[in-house]
Amino acid sequence: MKFCHRCKARIDIEEISFREECPSCKSDLHVCLNCVFYDTTKHNACREPQADHVREKDRANYCEYFRFTESFHKKSGREEAERLWKELFKKQ
Repeated sequence: MKFCHRCKARIDIEEISFREECPSCKSDLHVCLNCVFYDTTKHNACREPQADHVREKDRANYCEYFRFTESFHKKSGREEAERLWKELFKKQ
């Protein structure tokens, strides 16, 4: 299943073109945040070593390596650790 990175709406479009928008929130779909190669722990936040640098990960781009991910992106270990740390030591 495909989901929009912004609103988490289900995307039933087979081929995602460079200018495709989410039917629900109208955000761009051909973006790094929706790509199977997106990984914040890698250089350029991308696991595809030949991909060009993309500055704005939430904006439409023309990356030829784009493959729509079939799941939600998980947070990196560091992001999850920071969340747990804040939760542990939050003021009551």
